[in-house]
Amino acid sequence: MNQLTPYELVIFDCDGVLIDSETLASRIDAEELTRIGYPTSYSDVVLRFTGLSAATMRKMVEEDWGRPLPSDFDTIVQSRIKETYRTELQAIEGIDRLLHQLPLPRCVASSSAPDKLKLGLELTGLWRHFDPHVFSSVMVKAGKPAPDLFLFAAAQMGIEAARCVVVEDSIAGVRAGVAAGMTVIGFTAGAHCFDDHGQRLLSAGAAVVARSAEELGSILTVSQAISAAER
Repeated sequence: MNQLTPYELVIFDCDGVLIDSETLASRIDAEELTRIGYPTSYSDVVLRFTGLSAATMRKMVEEDWGRPLPSDFDTIVQSRIKETYRTELQAIEGIDRLLHQLPLPRCVASSSAPDKLKLGLELTGLWRHFDPHVFSSVMVKAGKPAPDLFLFAAAQMGIEAARCVVVEDSIAGVRAGVAAGMTVIGFTAGAHCFDDHGQRLLSAGAAVVARSAEELGSILTVSQAISAAER
């Protein structure tokens, strides 16, 4: 915990950090890719594409497959994901309580499209904690692992990058936060996180890993106390 620097803004990823959506989306991605002739599994999708935008995933698949995905692929996938959200989506356990207790400014910076972001946060009751400070990769030139989205979020919130702490569950997100010059907390409370995921996040540059919302709250509290003492 003493690796964390003092901070003035907490930037949360959404999928797998606020809402337990990665298992749902990865399952659907795997099913639809396999259906069109690009066989893959749930675990492969989690390992390859977690944290990336749909456009980036599409580009990677097409380069690997050597052919374009069907023109309606994204529409079908997003429609299925939104339908599944309405029946299965849950907030990460304890995250609502953490957000109620967090006294400092916070925002969301996610690879998901704005409408999907809003739907997921509204269905889980978390939208009120962030509105209107919810930023999508469609707002910047390059998505994660590029630093653009995190730098954009910090600028919109009026906080310099060095005073931001990012909470991320993906390798791409951790790399983006590090590239932005921010402290990154890896987060492994999502159902999609395999046993070695925390170590993979540390290897990507996370300063520390939280395995639950409760543990994340403790880490943020320690860092906030350091920040207050230095003022």
